[in-house]
Amino acid sequence: MNIALIAHDDKKSSIIGFAIAYKHILEKHTLYATGTTGKLISDETGLAIHRFQSGPIGGDQQIGALIATNDMDMVIFFRDPLTAQPHEPDVSALMRLCDVFQIPLATNLASAELFIHGLERGDFHWRNVIKTKKDREG
Repeated sequence: MNIALIAHDDKKSSIIGFAIAYKHILEKHTLYATGTTGKLISDETGLAIHRFQSGPIGGDQQIGALIATNDMDMVIFFRDPLTAQPHEPDVSALMRLCDVFQIPLATNLASAELFIHGLERGDFHWRNVIKTKKDREG
């Protein structure tokens, strides 16, 4: 599965802790992240992560492009709902794309933990069915 990891500045320590706790699951998947978040997680865990630009300078949009082409299976985005973000339109667009293309989106630790345990159990194999169908339809 292709999994995007994103975190606003005040949530970076939380997503690093999440990645450390669930490294044994995450390392079995292809990971993508916005710039700074990806570097911090990789430095702390040793996980291989494809890093895009920082969120405010296009990283959210780069991940959105993978969602729009059905090349992303899950997004874990630790948002800071109490701080205004200068790139809020990009964040909203990313979340809208997840809704349009039926991509599971966890926006906090509670939902991310549900997703990661479901991933470990195999609850997200339906994504492979959707991808196979898309490939056949061309």
